[in-house]
Amino acid sequence: MQFNVLTLFPEMFMSLQESIIGKATEKGIIDINLINIRDFSKNKHKKVDDTPYGGGAGMVMMPDVVYDAYNSIIAKSKCKEKIRTIYMSPQGKKLDQKKVEELSKEKQIIILCGHYEGIDQRVIDEIVDEEISIGDYVLTGGELPAMVLIDSVSRYVQGVLKEDSTKEESFSQGLLEYPQYTRPEIFNGKQVPEVLLTGHHKNIEKWRREQSLINTLLKRPDLLKEVELSDEDRNILRKLELSDKDKKF
Repeated sequence: MQFNVLTLFPEMFMSLQESIIGKATEKGIIDINLINIRDFSKNKHKKVDDTPYGGGAGMVMMPDVVYDAYNSIIAKSKCKEKIRTIYMSPQGKKLDQKKVEELSKEKQIIILCGHYEGIDQRVIDEIVDEEISIGDYVLTGGELPAMVLIDSVSRYVQGVLKEDSTKEESFSQGLLEYPQYTRPEIFNGKQVPEVLLTGHHKNIEKWRREQSLINTLLKRPDLLKEVELSDEDRNILRKLELSDKDKKF
C-alpha cells in the first residue's frame, strides 16, 4: 500500500522508518511517499502561506501551491481511478477502527497535512474526499495525525503483521482487549493469573472474554451499546458488582 503525504515537514516522518512500519517499508509492503509542498512554491523565498482574507490571526496555506503538489502525485500515478484524498483536520470525522480497516483495503491514498491556520478552502473543496480527525483538540499541524493514520492503517495491510495478530486487539471485536502477562511469573509479589499457566485453551479463552468485558465496562462502557453480546456475556455483566443497575446490556 502506498501513502502519499503532502506536508511542509517531511523530516517529521522519519520515525516511521523504525519498528514494524519500518520493516514493512523495507519489504516493500508499505511505501511512504513524502511530498514537500514547499517545493511547489513559485516564490523565490519558497513562501507557501499568506494572511487570511477578512482579517484574523495567523496565516493560511495558499491553494495553488497545495494543488500543484497534489497534481504531482496524480501525474505519476498509474491508478486509473481517483486516489482517495484525506485531509487531517480537527473538523473531520473522528478516526475509529472501522475507518482504519476500510482504508487498509485501498491500494494507495493521499494524506494532506495542514499547518498554520489551515488551508484555503477552495483547494480543499477541489481535491479532498474526506476529512479525518484523531480527536477533539488542535495540533500545530497535520503531520502527527497523519503518522497516526499511517501506523494504524498499515497494521491491517496484509503481510505487515502475522495473520492473527489483530484479531483480538481492542476494538477489533467491539470490545477492549484483555490484560496481557509475560515472564517473570511473579513480579513485586503479584502473580500471573493461574488460568494462563494451565495450558487449558478453552478456559483461557473464556477468561480472556470475561476480562475483555470487564475492561470495556470499566473503561469504555459506551462500546457495549454497539457490540453484539451473547447470553453468556450478558450474564457475566450482570454479575459484576461494578455495573450500574440502571444500565441495560
